[in-house]
Amino acid sequence: MKVLIADDHAVVRQGLRQILAGDPEVVVAAEAKDGSEVISLARNVDWDVAVLDFSMPGPNGLELLGEMKRDYPQRPILILSMHPEDTFATRVLKAGGAGYITKESASNELAAAIKKVASGGRYISPSLAEVLALDLAPDKMKPLHETLSDREYRVMWLLASGKQINQISKEMAISPSTVSTYRTRILKKLKLNTNAELVRYAISHQLVG
Repeated sequence: MKVLIADDHAVVRQGLRQILAGDPEVVVAAEAKDGSEVISLARNVDWDVAVLDFSMPGPNGLELLGEMKRDYPQRPILILSMHPEDTFATRVLKAGGAGYITKESASNELAAAIKKVASGGRYISPSLAEVLALDLAPDKMKPLHETLSDREYRVMWLLASGKQINQISKEMAISPSTVSTYRTRILKKLKLNTNAELVRYAISHQLVG
């Protein structure tokens, strides 16, 4: 199986290569450092499975996932993230991702996950299965942050993590005014008034540490 890996940190890409080097059934076909390079390599390199970092510069994991699934609907894409599963995993699966793996568990799970999705399945860890079960439970009262779009959710998470508007603008490759517009929508949807209230909301719902 030929794997396309993407992460903006060279040391992480090297670590992924080392993890997969021990499995004779898997070979790293190419590696990318950002979303734009992923799109370019996907068009020019023969690959079977993509492993994409959620938080690369430019298009984020969900946006990149959507674009990749439009161009290569039959090829599985795994999202690798430093964020815990209950933060973004359900959104990744709903967007067409074949699985979600935390970087903390990658050394033990990555090769098995690649094989699982390459054979047509989805990779769901036991802890993620529990999150999904709760999400699908009947009559479950959805928290307000579930009403946010994927982009709004990312801006909310970055604001709650202490990032300033200019930092978010650079990380997401959008204008500061657009970030401010998202912030206004987010506060309205969450029925909040200030960034401080947003931080408290995110902490109380375990969206940030």
